Amino acid sequence: MSDLLNKNTNYKILSKETVKPDPLEAIEYTYKLTRSIEIVIQHPEFTSVCPMTGLPDFGCIIIEYCPNHTIVELKSLKYYLLQYRNVGIFYEHLVNHILDDLVLVLSPKQMKVTGEFSSRGGLNSTVSACYKEGE
Repeated sequence: MSDLLNKNTNYKILSKETVKPDPLEAIEYTYKLTRSIEIVIQHPEFTSVCPMTGLPDFGCIIIEYCPNHTIVELKSLKYYLLQYRNVGIFYEHLVNHILDDLVLVLSPKQMKVTGEFSSRGGLNSTVSACYKEGE
């Protein structure tokens, strides 16, 4: 895949230059030595583009994780997710890409990213990718 603008539409195909983890900001988890917690973040207004048709895809991205030393700053997460707005990407690649970027920045104990996508062609799709420290 390339970062070139698709000739028939106005979206880009996912590449390392298209969506970067740069906007993500990690904040110290103050209670890291006290207790373990689970954080669940939902982004119900997520959009990307179908790489086959160029039509918009809508869904809810759910991020569940147990922080190790840091947590994600929510405004930075919102800006990170907005990068996908005009990017052509399959659901399966999308959740893995988000998971990889968040694990890179946060180094959590464990994390799961789920995409619950609106109906396309009469089919609903839910895709999850998981990470566990040490695996």
